[in-house]
Amino acid sequence: MVRRALLSTIAVLIWLALTIGGAAHAGDRFTDNGDGTVTDHEMGLMWAKTDNHGDINWHQAEKWIRYTFPYTLPTMHDDWRLPTLAELQSLVLKGKGYEAACGQWVKIVPVIQLSCGWVWSAETGRLGPTATVFNFDNVYFYSVRKVHQRAYRALPVRTLD
Repeated sequence: MVRRALLSTIAVLIWLALTIGGAAHAGDRFTDNGDGTVTDHEMGLMWAKTDNHGDINWHQAEKWIRYTFPYTLPTMHDDWRLPTLAELQSLVLKGKGYEAACGQWVKIVPVIQLSCGWVWSAETGRLGPTATVFNFDNVYFYSVRKVHQRAYRALPVRTLD
């Protein structure tokens, strides 16, 4: 009888450890790497912790992500790129969000800090002069000419190895 009670207790403790440990781990989608980047374990991506902090057109954004941003980090990766629309949408936060430096309320996971809510994506028009911008304020996307830079930002991302 004592042995059965002991085995039951051990089984319950193991079940609790696995359940609680698994739930805690599952809730940790993002990890701040402490080097200006954030790892998204759910999507298998590494994000910049902040955007470029200024108005930028699509062409400039691509160049900044490739040739400037990597040199701001202590660990060098040469595969930074503009995010896809789906990757940007995966960062949407349900609820109020926070106020960005430009005064816009952005609905993005708080571990990533935007200076303004419009972010360039890698999606481009078939004819070339347009690209898609994702709006983290109203949570929608639209196409604009690549040469426009009105409050648009670059947010680097890379696929984890």
